[in-house]
Amino acid sequence: MSRTQTLFVFLLLVVGGGLAIGFVTQPGQWYESLRKPWFNPPGWLFGPVWTMLYVMIAIAGWRIYQIAPKSGAMAAWAAQLALNFLWSPVFFGAQRPGAALIVLIALLAAIIAFIALSWPRDRLSAALFLPYAAWVSFAFLLNAAIWRLNG
Repeated sequence: MSRTQTLFVFLLLVVGGGLAIGFVTQPGQWYESLRKPWFNPPGWLFGPVWTMLYVMIAIAGWRIYQIAPKSGAMAAWAAQLALNFLWSPVFFGAQRPGAALIVLIALLAAIIAFIALSWPRDRLSAALFLPYAAWVSFAFLLNAAIWRLNG
């Protein structure tokens, strides 16, 4: 498979998977009824932010895959993607904000591991994960506040 075809597969997996999970686990009435903290962003912001992050996640994974497909960095990349895709079903689908916090802790650990493991091989891939780490840290604070306000 060519580099371009491989990039397309990564984009399809990450962006397509993220959008599909978002579609299947939409916030809905349960989420609307929850008390939210003052710093809760407007709902329309999440789609564009996650789409941009998913593109960066795909590119970072593709780059590391080209360099070291069987590396610890690639394992951390796969782990973060699985955890990322797990959060919405736990939070929105199962309506379990407390359990979703645990997923976010593991997700943030996998993101940090990817950054640390990819940095020596490809700093651009590591740098592409920095906004993702910041957003997931914010998501953790938001999720924790929602859990506390509604617990």
